[in-house]
Amino acid sequence: MKQGVFDGAWKDGKGVTQSAISPVTNKVIASVSCGDTAQLQTAIDNARAAQEEFRLMPAPKRGEVVRQIRERLAKHSHALGSLVSLEVGKIYAEGVGEIQEYIDICDFATGLSRAINGSVIPSERPGHFMMEQYHPLGLVGVISAFNFPAAVAGWNVALAMITGNATLWKPAPTTPLTAVAITKIIHKVLDENKLSGALHSLVCGGADVGEYMARSKQVDLMSFTGSTEVGRTVGTIVQNRFGKLLLELGGNNAIIVNDDADIELAIRACLFAAVGTAGQRCTTTRRLFLHEKIHDQFVERLVKAYGQVKIGDPLKDGILCGPLHTKTAVAQYEKAIEAVKAQGGKILVGGKVLPGEGNFVEPTITSVPAGAAVAQHEVFVPILHVSKITSLEEGIKYNNSVSQGLSSSLFTSNVSNVFKWTGPAGSDCGIVNVNIPTNGAEIGGAFGGEKETGGGRESGSDSWKQYCRRQTCTINFSGSLPLAQGIKFE
Repeated sequence: MKQGVFDGAWKDGKGVTQSAISPVTNKVIASVSCGDTAQLQTAIDNARAAQEEFRLMPAPKRGEVVRQIRERLAKHSHALGSLVSLEVGKIYAEGVGEIQEYIDICDFATGLSRAINGSVIPSERPGHFMMEQYHPLGLVGVISAFNFPAAVAGWNVALAMITGNATLWKPAPTTPLTAVAITKIIHKVLDENKLSGALHSLVCGGADVGEYMARSKQVDLMSFTGSTEVGRTVGTIVQNRFGKLLLELGGNNAIIVNDDADIELAIRACLFAAVGTAGQRCTTTRRLFLHEKIHDQFVERLVKAYGQVKIGDPLKDGILCGPLHTKTAVAQYEKAIEAVKAQGGKILVGGKVLPGEGNFVEPTITSVPAGAAVAQHEVFVPILHVSKITSLEEGIKYNNSVSQGLSSSLFTSNVSNVFKWTGPAGSDCGIVNVNIPTNGAEIGGAFGGEKETGGGRESGSDSWKQYCRRQTCTINFSGSLPLAQGIKFE
């Protein structure tokens, strides 16, 4: 039994026991003792106490700590990547790639620690100096999802640390092992730098732990990655206490292939976008809109490409599609296939659950009308709904018609289409790509989406500002007291 509570020291959890179950065999890999709400409160108290000293450390010094975390993760990247593959079910290359994403955001944050800047603002009053600056919030709570058990936490931890915050992590109930392993690595780095381990606390647990964290006024920023349904609940709880929110929720993502697209490039992109991680990325392509002029040939070639995808144990060479994460996901896959058939859609390839002890299904392509009800809601499985369109404008309309707005992509060789797609009348998503898949985002750009995707932004660009409180400061050194807007109060 692994200890699933770390508040500066490793402790046996007093809550439920969580088991990481192999999606390949449905057998228990290992179990973790989870914390209860009392242990969570202790972790909150310890983290906040540790942050009071940490916030006074110069940002470049904090960046040096993050750099050391980066080096330690790189040293163990293959072992950690294998653990991600074992626990989640994604193929080995994607598991190692996820750890690389954590490494990359540490690189980004390390450099950023020397570039966190405010601004100087001209004052209208003589002898006055006005500036904006950013200070740490305090404690950042992180609830991560099963499909990226390392990277999403990394986006938050690296930026939270260089901005002077402590973090408290509750991983997904089905992926506690990756969280425990990474926390052990970070604890060692903090200890070597004579910093409290409570700066990166961990409490594995269930919904009660997550709800307590969301309700706690001592958690200054609540970062939640998961479904829109749960995110709506978390958002409501945090907003009711006027806490800060960072939501990364669902994405019913689409690719549009116009009639002037590079077909070979688009086929390769669609294959990875729809099949990668067995369709279990928030940025997975779930809807594909094909211009009527290229529709038939594209579908024929994409179906053929699907036939080359090897399904199996994600740790074996040559496998491109591993299992779904849980038996529940398999049931959702079956339900979605039946919905396609009930609504008059066609299964072009796939559509079956594979026999055996694991959670393996066939990556599936369907043919449905562009506005089909079955395509309006995200299902976290490898099902790609293909529809015919007559113009780019029609494709944009259908791209924007769903309630989520995470990622989108257009394949075209026409520069006018590019600017139409990326302009104010184009895609309404937070990520708007051209000639690349909807998934596989780099860490340099802000990651997140609009509408029911939650509106949060993590990772690159100026996402670091979400981990800070913004301060406008006006300093009077004139010796007199002129008021703004020329007001006289004498």
